[in-house]
Amino acid sequence: MAAEIFLVAYDGLDRNPVDYAATRAKANGAALCLVHVLQWSPYAFLTPEELEERKMRRRQELERAKTALVDPVVAELQAAGLPIESEIRFGSPTAVILEVAAEKGACQIFVGRSSKSGIENKIFGSVTLGLAQAATIPTVIVP
Repeated sequence: MAAEIFLVAYDGLDRNPVDYAATRAKANGAALCLVHVLQWSPYAFLTPEELEERKMRRRQELERAKTALVDPVVAELQAAGLPIESEIRFGSPTAVILEVAAEKGACQIFVGRSSKSGIENKIFGSVTLGLAQAATIPTVIVP
């Protein structure tokens, strides 16, 4: 088992943080934990039927993220000889990433810059900025 775990926040679009973390992990003999977060807002005012439909859609979203986004990256990096695991969760991305980092005992977080436009994301995305401010371990922002 690898001595260190590098956590990679993967949005499903930007491979730069994944590729950079993989290079660093290989050089340092570390393992990777790829984290993908699906945002999901709860609605307290739905009927039981609507809640059941949302649960079904939530399961579908998890499966789609797993098969379309996460599993191909994990398979590619495993084939390259890197120890890697993945987590897909619903929630607030910054909070979930920090939670998984603590659970896994990660020693670093790798995250990309946001490609969104807008005044609030002009320098960094809100997730990136949140991680830079709140993480208790080094956080690498990958261009």
